[in-house]
Amino acid sequence: MSGENKEQPKKPATPPAKPTAAKPPVPAKPPAPAAAAPPQKKEPEPPAFEKGMTDQIKKRFGDTVNIVFIRPRRIKISVEPRDIVEVATFLRDEMGLDHAESAGGTDYPKDNQIEMMYHLGSYGREDLASHVLMLSTRTGRDDARLPTLINVYKSVEYHERETFEMLGIYFEGHPRNDRFLLPEDWADIPPLRRDFRIKGR
Repeated sequence: MSGENKEQPKKPATPPAKPTAAKPPVPAKPPAPAAAAPPQKKEPEPPAFEKGMTDQIKKRFGDTVNIVFIRPRRIKISVEPRDIVEVATFLRDEMGLDHAESAGGTDYPKDNQIEMMYHLGSYGREDLASHVLMLSTRTGRDDARLPTLINVYKSVEYHERETFEMLGIYFEGHPRNDRFLLPEDWADIPPLRRDFRIKGR
């Protein structure tokens, strides 16, 4: 009969879930081995001839002279301004570096200094014919003054004059700290200082 409640078919019972086996713990990865530090670059041994020259200088002046580098046929040393005339005289008279091939300066605004460097060579010693010794010193940018080497090396006359004009170093004892490259009415800062700018650029 239509009014009778028909018994609904029973859903099959869900089978109980199977217990899952516990997963074994994942072993921690061993730490990666630290990267090996790169081997330190070993400085090559200085050439024997050039090393002999610097040893002779150090024997005479000790810590007054700083050996900046020693390379084949090239040596650079630095001194304080007060010592440069004495050291230059020794290099000329005792070591045969009888002339200055060139001289010039470099501006270091971050250090507030200008470096002056003389490239010294020899006409009289054949074993020094291809060698250049760079004698350098530094002065402050705000009051740039250095002793002249014109009485040791006559050839620096125009190099020092050019440096006076272009970098503003006044060479005490030089007979002509005056212009020969720039116009007489030049009123700007020395043009080889790093803060110089051409107007309009």
